Amino acid sequence: MFSILKVSSLLLLLGFIFSCSVEKYIPEDKLLYAGANVEFSTKIDTIRDIETIKTELEKVLKPVKNKEFLGMRPGLYFHYKAQKEKPGFINKFLNKKFGEEPVYSTRIDQAQTESLILNRLENRGFFFSEVTSRVEKDSIEKEARVDYSVRLSQPYLMEQYKIDSDSSLVYEDIAAGISNTELKKGMRYDLSELKKERVRIDLDLKQRGYYNFGPGLLIFEADTNQYSNKRFDIFLRLKKDVPKSTIVPYKISKVNIFPNHVIGNDSILKDTIRFAEKNFIQDVEYFKPNKLDPFLLIEEGQYFSPSNSSATSRRLSTIGAYKFVNIRYDEIDSLSTDSLGILEANIFLSPLNKRAIRAELQAVTKSNNFAGPNLALTYVNRNLFKGGEILNLTAKFGYEFQLAKGNQSGFNSLEFGIGADLIYPRLLFPISISKDFFKYAIPKTKISLGADYLTRTNLFSLMSFYGSFGYYWNANKYITHEFNPIAVNYVKLANTTQAFDDILTANPFLKTSFDQQFIAGLTYTFTYNGMVDIAKTHQVFTSFNVDIAGNTLDLVSSSSDDGEPKKFAGLEYAQYAKADIDFRYHFNFAKEQKIATRLFAGLGMPYGNSDVMPYTRQYFSGGPYSVRAFKTRSLGPGTYVPEESEDNLSYFDQTGNIRLEANVEYRFPIYSFFKGALFADAGNVWNTNDSLEGGKFSSDFINELGIGVGAGLRIDIQSFVIRFDLATAVKRPTDGKQFNFDYQNPVLNFAIGYPF
Repeated sequence: MFSILKVSSLLLLLGFIFSCSVEKYIPEDKLLYAGANVEFSTKIDTIRDIETIKTELEKVLKPVKNKEFLGMRPGLYFHYKAQKEKPGFINKFLNKKFGEEPVYSTRIDQAQTESLILNRLENRGFFFSEVTSRVEKDSIEKEARVDYSVRLSQPYLMEQYKIDSDSSLVYEDIAAGISNTELKKGMRYDLSELKKERVRIDLDLKQRGYYNFGPGLLIFEADTNQYSNKRFDIFLRLKKDVPKSTIVPYKISKVNIFPNHVIGNDSILKDTIRFAEKNFIQDVEYFKPNKLDPFLLIEEGQYFSPSNSSATSRRLSTIGAYKFVNIRYDEIDSLSTDSLGILEANIFLSPLNKRAIRAELQAVTKSNNFAGPNLALTYVNRNLFKGGEILNLTAKFGYEFQLAKGNQSGFNSLEFGIGADLIYPRLLFPISISKDFFKYAIPKTKISLGADYLTRTNLFSLMSFYGSFGYYWNANKYITHEFNPIAVNYVKLANTTQAFDDILTANPFLKTSFDQQFIAGLTYTFTYNGMVDIAKTHQVFTSFNVDIAGNTLDLVSSSSDDGEPKKFAGLEYAQYAKADIDFRYHFNFAKEQKIATRLFAGLGMPYGNSDVMPYTRQYFSGGPYSVRAFKTRSLGPGTYVPEESEDNLSYFDQTGNIRLEANVEYRFPIYSFFKGALFADAGNVWNTNDSLEGGKFSSDFINELGIGVGAGLRIDIQSFVIRFDLATAVKRPTDGKQFNFDYQNPVLNFAIGYPF
């Protein structure tokens, strides 16, 4: 039966291939254009970038041939089918979506293409080269193609790079930055490199205050008269009759800041406060000048600097209180001279609404069969103390019930939570730090407090309190740091039922992990996000996390005489060190198509006052953001298999202090905002002790990975992604080296956002 299906599928494929042949539709007096080729007829071993040159020449080849796929031209085929007397609805639809007009050999213009090739060669320094072409016709295939043969001349090489001598200050400033040039002796004449040099000089002069300068004011002239061996000198000078204002530097005479700017209300009289040599203009004090000044890098008496302007705009935008930041420079002609221009800097800041209330209602479905509504209310004050401070007050309510599956229904949960975040857009630190110390962005200080209450019907209640004090900041466009020197969390397990007590009694390791729920320590996160460069072919993301708890408390706690764990303020505290890394690589090889990969590795080690990692700090595997062929918390540890129970409570056991995962996913467009994916995931968790049978990490960990494959449908509307992933296991941790495609038990994952 399987062989018959294979043969049938092969016949269907061959039938489609032959049916897509377009030769029979090509008119008798026409030949289809099949493309062109560029070949060099001279020795090219000494030309280091010959492949780049060839690629550049191929870009000018005209016309562009019809698209091909596996030797077929489906777009052209659909076009021809739609030209029939009665094409039918399907042929019309396919032609509209995929059809292409035929490109015939009559559109070939050899002379024009030869001219374009010669032009590109001259731009690259190969003057007096030769190009010939020949059209090859195939009457059987009804095709024609063109071969272009290029005889490269010896390129012209630069001997000296000179700047025109003149008494103008601008020439002195150009010469001052000449050491940064990429134009070197012996380089081939290259028009693109000369254009880059003009841009470099323009940027350098702008940094020196030349507000009105532009690269179009510069001109290069090549001189070959002094050499007979295809050498040349390059001279740089200004064009004739350039405006005087373009070749003088500008200084800033005034800096005016409008902290509460409303478009269209400039005529309203406002008070001016003079602070730090700047004018803060606002009708009522919206933002305190001394709090706003550290974000401003534009100063009176400075020369104009675009880098200071962009840095100031970026720093102001990160405060979080402003919707628009606009920096405008006005020329003050009455104060300008022949050698110096004068600017007045005006910084207009348009605030967001100071207060806002947001409500979110979500319907949540989890891969562990829990579903239910979540309601979150948030109050925001974006300028609490008139210094850009942001206060977030949140309250949340959630109800979940386990979807019926045999006798496993009825374990519902109810969750309440309140929290407060106070974010200062500055560094709260005992030592004063210069505003120039952090070049890219000023660190923010975040203080968080909160409490959550969770009750699981027929199981337990959980009260948790948390608090933290820390800093986060962007070191540059890609790198973010987050450091919390104080991070406290207290979790109290209460109202346990007999069923849950039996679970803890049967598993002392799990019971111990619930004992030490007072956690006090520090956390640090380093993130490199290269995904912000969306146009790049290769993108990298890395996140590294460190969590250390209990060391400070261990220094101030008294030792226990009976060998019991130490306590602080009557609470048994946890002591451990935990670190993990999340590495992602995306390869964008075509429009809206990419290979996305991810590697995750994490290790937590209890020590000192702890024998076991706290339950809330342990790792778990499985679920929509992990190994999708397995439900949340259903993998591991290792080859451990929990006992079957009618209550389906085994997921409490399936955690560990080691986690390894790998994912790969091919993403592609389907139609409009519908996207597709094919993926494979592998991973598991382990323990560093043998508390559970088969759960200890060993050298055989590769054979203990859970592996799954699947396909996904994503609805991507302006980066808001609703994701459905259907996955099935191909190897379970207990299968060893054997693979077992379990297609009869697929897992459907629903989630918001991409998994990695």
